[in-house]
Amino acid sequence: MIASIDVDPQKTFTPLCPNELPVEEGDTIGPALNKQAQKAHFRVLTKDAHPAEAIWVVDSPDKMLQPLNYPNADLTWVTHAVPGTQGFETIPALPHVTEYDHVIWKGVEPDLHPYGACFHDLKEKLSTGLIEWLKSKNVTCVLVGGLATDYCVKTTALQLKNQGGFDVWVNLDACRGIAPETTKKACVQMEQAGINIIQTLDAFQA
Repeated sequence: MIASIDVDPQKTFTPLCPNELPVEEGDTIGPALNKQAQKAHFRVLTKDAHPAEAIWVVDSPDKMLQPLNYPNADLTWVTHAVPGTQGFETIPALPHVTEYDHVIWKGVEPDLHPYGACFHDLKEKLSTGLIEWLKSKNVTCVLVGGLATDYCVKTTALQLKNQGGFDVWVNLDACRGIAPETTKKACVQMEQAGINIIQTLDAFQA
């Protein structure tokens, strides 16, 4: 069985919310994610769901990416993906949340800021249930796309491979990264872990 995972395809990570964490062209990957889902038996959505007053929140972008001394929040970020705001919403062209087969909301606790979809904590001890759900559906192969390539997509793919043992494919056509340098580094790291990095679905072989 094949699952397709839409990792955090939310407006908070697009130019539609310029004051949050906009990723260039992040709002354009909806059609590619939909095309990817056609290759799968199940479709999963993950969404950041952060409180506005989390411990990692700073009031301006120039204060971001500063290290924090918390066990499950490693860097500072501006407020983003707060439930009830535009940034929490998924990008255009995607199905309604109820049309997915499984949904993971992550980062709800004010002192937790996970990147991957498989664990609530950075130490990867508290499962979100995603790996267990996929295995309950006899999924062996996972197609991954979403935002952003160099953070949540990378971490989710690595967790699926290293902790879940799945055959993982990252479809770059359905992803966008924050910066070229970190995106390239993320792709190298994923490939070294045995993850298949493909430019388009034409290279996908289940």
